[in-house]
Amino acid sequence: MEALLKWAAELGVSDSPSPPSSSPSGNISSPSCLGGSLVVADFPDAGGRGLAAARDLRRGELVLRLPRAALLTSDRVTADDPRIAACVSAHKPRLSSVQILIVCLLAEVGKGSNSVWYPYLCQLPSYYTILATFNDFEVEALQVDDAIWVAQKAKSAIKSDWEDATPLMKELEFKPKLLMFKSWLWAFATVSSRTLHIAWDEAGCLCPVGDLFNYAAPDDDTLLEDEDTAELTNYQQKNGMTNSSERLTDGGYEDCNAYCLYARKNYKKGEQVLLAYGTYTNLELLEHYGFLLGENPNEKTFIELDLDICSVGTWPKDSMYIHPNGHPSFALLCALRLWSTPTNRRKAVSHQVYSGSMLSTENEMGIMKWLINKCEGTLQQLPTTVEFDDSLLVLLRTIQNSSNCRADAKRSGFEQEFAVFLRFHRAEQDCSGNSLLPFRLMRSVERWELAVQWRCNYKKTLKKCISYCEGLVHELPLQLNQQ
Repeated sequence: MEALLKWAAELGVSDSPSPPSSSPSGNISSPSCLGGSLVVADFPDAGGRGLAAARDLRRGELVLRLPRAALLTSDRVTADDPRIAACVSAHKPRLSSVQILIVCLLAEVGKGSNSVWYPYLCQLPSYYTILATFNDFEVEALQVDDAIWVAQKAKSAIKSDWEDATPLMKELEFKPKLLMFKSWLWAFATVSSRTLHIAWDEAGCLCPVGDLFNYAAPDDDTLLEDEDTAELTNYQQKNGMTNSSERLTDGGYEDCNAYCLYARKNYKKGEQVLLAYGTYTNLELLEHYGFLLGENPNEKTFIELDLDICSVGTWPKDSMYIHPNGHPSFALLCALRLWSTPTNRRKAVSHQVYSGSMLSTENEMGIMKWLINKCEGTLQQLPTTVEFDDSLLVLLRTIQNSSNCRADAKRSGFEQEFAVFLRFHRAEQDCSGNSLLPFRLMRSVERWELAVQWRCNYKKTLKKCISYCEGLVHELPLQLNQQ
């Protein structure tokens, strides 16, 4: 890490609000690109390795500046290597920008210590937990058909991209190991989980040091208060920063020819500094970044809806879901109100429905009862209960540091589930004695835990929806009597 920070400083990466100073030779003189605003720190319960505030930070304050020379992009790699440029140019019409960036990344990996990006490449994770890395056992552990389909589709698409890009990689004479799908999947996961948006390349850019920030879901709490805006604008103009009210994200490539990242809220010294990569559900976070949030304000829980419900109005299907608190979304509620109205009456009440108004107590109670039955039926069709999943999560977190996995599994009542896991991996002998799980099994347990956590959250939301609807079924007649 120390070598990475020194190398990044030489490229001009800095956490100082002012541009870094250069020595007479033109090189940046600082031994580290961090220390002014940020420091590398470990947050075991909040994303692992990340960046902490080195001092008190103001919301909207510039915390990291990365010049274009420090961004790993396909155009930078091809500019530095004419051979790669010539081969990529010949294949470019039939390959996507993401495929080209992956090929460029693997080409740099193949150069080893001769790559100009070697200090950065050494710090990249050796494995990822995005959905496409899940094996069949882990995919089935998701239990919900929609989630299983997303995982299978993701892996299939990546495999197709790898097959299409293989002729280019062979032309570049990649080593056999780098030609394997396993290497392509690693590189894809790197690009998927670590790139930042740039205007000139849809694939984005890999951002050394900038990709150390962990994720925070965007929400209204991080928006600037009116009384703070004028003072902050003056501060930013004084320091040559972009006005935060003009930015849609926590950073971007700006006119100063640098990628600039900003504090999304006020931070005290030592607090973890987080960035919002965008608005994602937990399944989308798992698909693209390999993690999920215990409490995600942008989570959407979908239930299976008949075609006549989805087509009754103009609401998009992806707008009909259940919120994390168990409340049906506006679109789902409106669609159910219209769907439960007799066909010959729908046109007459459509203006009420589209305005979000309740049609009648009877209509509303019918909808709530339908939702209760739908959620209960969905839960009954799933192989395990919330209580089972919660207990299994405890075991999965325990055995990752256990010296006797079998004993722990037996003690917790999950001996059968653990035996199925070992049989799938053909690893009965690997866990026969008193020892830690082998590394390959440790990675699989980590992904298994993510799958169980996702399905557990899904079920808990359905149970909240049942409780919410049952409450309304009880309250609506009382409100009618009072009127």
